[in-house]
Amino acid sequence: MKIMGVDPGLATLGYAFIEKNNNSFKLINYDVIKTEAEMSDVSRLKIIYNKLQELIEKNQPACMAVEELFFNKNVKTAIRVGQARGVILLAGADAGIDVSEYTPLQVKQAVVGYGRASKHQVQHMVKALLNLESIPEPDDAADALAVAICHGHNYGFNKRWGDQI
Repeated sequence: MKIMGVDPGLATLGYAFIEKNNNSFKLINYDVIKTEAEMSDVSRLKIIYNKLQELIEKNQPACMAVEELFFNKNVKTAIRVGQARGVILLAGADAGIDVSEYTPLQVKQAVVGYGRASKHQVQHMVKALLNLESIPEPDDAADALAVAICHGHNYGFNKRWGDQI
């Protein structure tokens, strides 16, 4: 099963594609989508949407996993990232793929086994689970890989029990 993971952001959005076969993961690719601060939010959101559509078309994932927004002290930033999340969810829905959302705590629990793991611990486990030579960079792309891995670990459970819990 090919999984797309997304770490939302307006300035920098991380994305990743992995393949899950049984209990193993294989890296397909990862990177970031960057938008310029001088641009209007509408233009930035359009770039994100269009690029996500291209990536989905090119990579043909079966599903998309998106990290949920945790409360940010800067309300303006939280709203803008929330708008980016809306565009991300729409891109997945428009492509007709299943879209799932995970909290940062759920991602850490699935990848490291501990919901309060540090960013460094998550990055090291992503490296180990994907058999990479080094920790993936930038951080946003590494986070997208972690979200995709989280979905890979949770997919069967969610499919079977999701409506009942």
